[in-house]
Amino acid sequence: MKTYDAIVIGGGPAGMTAALYLLRSGVSVAFVEKLSPGGQVLMTAEIENYPGFPKGIQGWELADLFAAHLERYPHDKYNDAVTAFEPAPGANRVRVGDEWITGKTVVVCSGARYKKLGLPDEDRLIGKGISYCALCDGNFFRGQKVGVVGGGNSALEESLYLAKLVANLRLIHRRDEFRGCKCYQEKVQSAPNIDIEFSSVVRKLHGDNGLTGVTLADVKTGEERFLPLDGLFIFIGFEPVGDFLPDGIDKDPQGFIITDTEMRTSLPGVFAAGDIRSKACRQVTTAVGDGATAATAAFTYMEQLDA
Repeated sequence: MKTYDAIVIGGGPAGMTAALYLLRSGVSVAFVEKLSPGGQVLMTAEIENYPGFPKGIQGWELADLFAAHLERYPHDKYNDAVTAFEPAPGANRVRVGDEWITGKTVVVCSGARYKKLGLPDEDRLIGKGISYCALCDGNFFRGQKVGVVGGGNSALEESLYLAKLVANLRLIHRRDEFRGCKCYQEKVQSAPNIDIEFSSVVRKLHGDNGLTGVTLADVKTGEERFLPLDGLFIFIGFEPVGDFLPDGIDKDPQGFIITDTEMRTSLPGVFAAGDIRSKACRQVTTAVGDGATAATAAFTYMEQLDA
């Protein structure tokens, strides 16, 4: 069983930053990411609010820059899922696939995934009209009619991206105003091929071999109507990726890890950073800050262990 000073779980901006800071401190690091490094950034078309890129940058480009920076420092990479986590002060055991590794500290950066509507046939229609990633699937709907569900920044950003590809887009939001940034709201409201369905929810999905439309319901009147669509993109928030988390770690009611300002969890030597944390703002900038803070706190913890 290999032993490391730190095990970083997750390869998004938080995980890559945490690993970078730890490696620069001279400690041994196991970097665990079952997919390609980048996390949610890889599913973002263009990032306009990351400092240093006034003209914006494609999500995959920023992820590649993060990964290239990290590659300058030798470390062990594990490309598999974490299937178990047994915490113990100074000797945390983590199973990656079928292999166990040990770390004096663990930094959990496993992120979050998009929530589903929870409707019948939703899972059956994934890849057949239902999607949670505009960048991944937008090209399949060129010149067609699509819907987007949501009212936060993700929904507005993805709508603007999709509007460049599709003939018409219906933006469906259950409230009578958006929660996203004003700059995105203004762009969405001025887009010629975006129609907004305020105070509306999707009640039913239609289609056998592929999505043909949805039943919309007015939340104020209860009135229902059929809306023909070729595709539906869902951006209604996130849920944590943390099936492997041990029972002893404190989480909020939604399952996100509770930390202090130094990213310390309720377990000694275990830290959390990025979207897996219980917090209000989930952006690339906050993930990077979390990762740096967690790495610094983890290094301090290791120094105290060795004192």
